[in-house]
Amino acid sequence: MDILDVVKFDYRGLVSAIAQDIKSNEVLMLAYMNRDTLAETLEKGVMVYFSRSRRKRWLKGETSGHTQKVREVYVDCDGDSLLFKVEQTGAACHENYFSCFFRQYDGDGWRIVRTKIEE
Repeated sequence: MDILDVVKFDYRGLVSAIAQDIKSNEVLMLAYMNRDTLAETLEKGVMVYFSRSRRKRWLKGETSGHTQKVREVYVDCDGDSLLFKVEQTGAACHENYFSCFFRQYDGDGWRIVRTKIEE
């Protein structure tokens, strides 16, 4: 069965896509895909998302060079979210952190717990 037939896209035609580093297992980011960007990701082996704010296709690393090569693909039990284990080059986060999850809540507020990647 084709993965595109298993995935349940929401009413906007989107599905959640989690990117996880294949080496460290660190969660890098959460973004969204539509049917076309999922098909392109599977075909090319690099992450292609759908930007909800810009309402268009978004090839990860197209301008920054910080690419994500797909190594493994998983779908959850409901078929409504995807997990991609990727080989991350550079920062996954647009703020130049390896992961978008660089802030931690410690009871008193948010604190930065990671170091930015040097450019």
